[in-house]
Amino acid sequence: MFESAEIGHRIDKATYEAEVPGLRAELLDAQFDLRELAECAVVVLINGVDAAGKGETVNQLGEWMDPRHLVIRTFDRPSDEALERPPMWRFWRSLPPKGRIGILFGNWYHEPIRQRVDRRIKPARLDQQLDEINRFEAMLVREGVLVIKFWFHLPRDEQKARLKTLAADPLTRWRVTKADWRNYKQYDKLRDVAEHVLRHTDTAEAPWIVVDGSDPRYRALRVARILLAALRKRLGTARQWRARLSVAPMAPADDGRSLLDTLALDQPMSKEDYGRRLEKQQGRLALLTRRKEFAERALVLVFEGMDAAGKGGAIRRVTAALDTRQYQVVPIGAPTEEERAQPYLWRFWRHLPRRGKVVIFDRSWYGRVLVERVEGFCAEADWMRAYQEINDFEDQLADAGAVVVKFWLAISQDEQLARFEARAEAPHKRFKITDEDWRNRERWPEYARAVSDMIDRSSTEVSPWTLIEADNKRFARIKVLDTLCDRLEAALG
Repeated sequence: MFESAEIGHRIDKATYEAEVPGLRAELLDAQFDLRELAECAVVVLINGVDAAGKGETVNQLGEWMDPRHLVIRTFDRPSDEALERPPMWRFWRSLPPKGRIGILFGNWYHEPIRQRVDRRIKPARLDQQLDEINRFEAMLVREGVLVIKFWFHLPRDEQKARLKTLAADPLTRWRVTKADWRNYKQYDKLRDVAEHVLRHTDTAEAPWIVVDGSDPRYRALRVARILLAALRKRLGTARQWRARLSVAPMAPADDGRSLLDTLALDQPMSKEDYGRRLEKQQGRLALLTRRKEFAERALVLVFEGMDAAGKGGAIRRVTAALDTRQYQVVPIGAPTEEERAQPYLWRFWRHLPRRGKVVIFDRSWYGRVLVERVEGFCAEADWMRAYQEINDFEDQLADAGAVVVKFWLAISQDEQLARFEARAEAPHKRFKITDEDWRNRERWPEYARAVSDMIDRSSTEVSPWTLIEADNKRFARIKVLDTLCDRLEAALG
């Protein structure tokens, strides 16, 4: 895959100086159009061998373009904070918003390649990581992100000469480290691993571009030309992207029944029994979260349910058993302007807990396959692909040590109506009921079908759904606590 980059491309000074002014002007125009349209973001991944001109090229782009709208991020070894979360967490948080270009050094390819070169992971584990990267990049592209991947290449003898030249010059010797020479000794191994990685991740959504790094003028022009061409193409199709929001009608269930119809929603529980069991389960939860093993885990709770199903009451019974310094409740509503400028999962990525902490989502990432699906806020293709993206996300949480517990609180239409009317009459509860809540009742069958599909497609071995019969609030709260404690005990051993 690197043969064409070893030909030794050259650009003479006159040609370079003649082309640069026009190229700079066109890049600035494209960058301005991208910012004005604000329909997509651009992620540029910079990878390659040492001394191939990666940093110089990015600095050049920073001079040629408006730096106020460039997001340049360099990733070194993950911090302690990052190590306590999924490996992709630090990259998720650094994605540029719509209308901007993000240039990422040391990105999600660096660690898998380095680990395989150092034989810290086996080939099968490398391929597993690369498959996860392919799915992540496909998700970005489908969210409207333009992904451009550059690999800067140098032949081994030229890399050695470049390192010696840099080391000999007092002005540049600081750029050559012991790690660079150590990497040079592993050149052949790095080339083999890199070629495997590039072939495995050279996809239609995000293909690789290999750049010959031997001539500074050639590599600067090549990268700038490719970036300009990709921007023009993306800007030309950006307005068509919105046209995908034509939502096809959803097919009804075969017999009009849903999974929720099989639940016996009014489960009995007396007030006295509730009081005894509540104290017992809250004490059990408190002790579990104080165990030393919990310090090596994180807990992610997801509460979903029909309006007025009792999510808030159940959450309060959980938090009453926790140290206030230990948990965060994240209520999810309509996305903000900042959140709409990012991939859909971004606003949830940013709230993930560290080890020993608890994050409780009052509604969650499942809004894409529920309210956005039913109300037509996204295209059918978007909510259909969301199942796989959500499952991948929750698998990564589990792989990083998080315990993911998901609850759907189910109530009957009659019980919901009674609760709506009670809220409307109580002065201290009126804020809980809105015109939208009343309107949503008219679409009950569509929501029920969406819930059934959600549970079928996203109840996995590592993060299964628990259905809570919630017509009786006391029963629902105890079942939530009991299930949560059981899951934690199993996870903590």
